[in-house]
Amino acid sequence: MSKSPIVIVGAGPAGLIAAQQLAMKGFEVHIYEQNKAAARKFLVAGHGGFNLTHSEDINTFIQNYDKVEIQRIVKHFDNKATTEWLGSLGISTFIGSSGKIFPANGVKPIQVLQAILAKLVDAGVRIHYGYRMVDFDEHAATFTHQGEFTRIAYHKLILGLGGGSWSKTGSDAKWVDLFKTRSIQVNTLQPANSGMNTKDEFSTLAGQVLKNIQLKFAEHNKWGEIVFTSYGIEGAPVYYLNRFLRQHPFPNRLFLDLKPTHAMVSIEKELENKGNVASVLKDKLKLSKTAVQLLRFLDKETYTNSTKLAFAIKNFPIEVTSFRPIDEVISTVGGVSFAELSASLELLKYPNVFCVGEMLDWEAPTGGYLLQACFSSGVWVADNIK
Repeated sequence: MSKSPIVIVGAGPAGLIAAQQLAMKGFEVHIYEQNKAAARKFLVAGHGGFNLTHSEDINTFIQNYDKVEIQRIVKHFDNKATTEWLGSLGISTFIGSSGKIFPANGVKPIQVLQAILAKLVDAGVRIHYGYRMVDFDEHAATFTHQGEFTRIAYHKLILGLGGGSWSKTGSDAKWVDLFKTRSIQVNTLQPANSGMNTKDEFSTLAGQVLKNIQLKFAEHNKWGEIVFTSYGIEGAPVYYLNRFLRQHPFPNRLFLDLKPTHAMVSIEKELENKGNVASVLKDKLKLSKTAVQLLRFLDKETYTNSTKLAFAIKNFPIEVTSFRPIDEVISTVGGVSFAELSASLELLKYPNVFCVGEMLDWEAPTGGYLLQACFSSGVWVADNIK
């Protein structure tokens, strides 16, 4: 093996799994992380429901990614491989009712991370904390550490520098300017898996959930649940529609189907029966309290007309005006263009320098797809280094 080690910048999921795979192949591996601890975004993301991947058939699974390059990479190290890898770390998993894969009950994100880090220690991987990369060339990476510059020679350099959301975790996209000075194309980072600001104020519903609904935009739709917030709406269907909304200027109009299992004609028939409208909505149509409250936002003419109200139940309009600020969204789209990379994710302008994880230009919804692609890209690069 080379005298210089493999240097990995960024102790996120992609960098950590790449380090383990390379150490198992006999390489000396050093990870340099700007924070005082590893995988801070990984830990924060776990607070909202720690789904590690998804149990879908792989051919269905990869359709959740917007780029063929990342689809190929995920297929190489798929959701089944991730589950098996976690098992090798001592992390058992289970499939939730939605098909998402979670760690066994009682296993917290920090325990998963500790299992990964323990495996790296066993493999001889060294992690250096408090090192921020400020430059690199064909032979070495330059870091600042405790106010001093340090130049580290490498055999291969793997960059897992993250996207542009949740900067408090270290995912601050400060690497973008460096790449641009190197004439490496970085497509503009934009919010992804973002909540939506709405024209109408739903603050009286803030914190309430609408379950088993369908959210529609143009020909696109997604089942699931949404949450009302002080600014508008969020939730998996909202996040899913981000990529389609991004192609059109704001404002845009979404439509909520509050009873996706019922045809409009059957809803109208129930509403035609004489009686208190709210009672019919609750007792006959079995709409949730939140759904009934939402329908109160309609004008009186619509609310008291059975045909118009039935249409509104199937097509409740929500005008969205913008995404949330990039720093608070779950992920970003944009990043290093695949045109700048070889099939092995090696920079064409800088042979022996590889990019992994969220810094690449790909997009996927929540539900295990984001984390899966990070793991997959780390393994992909490790498998391509000989």
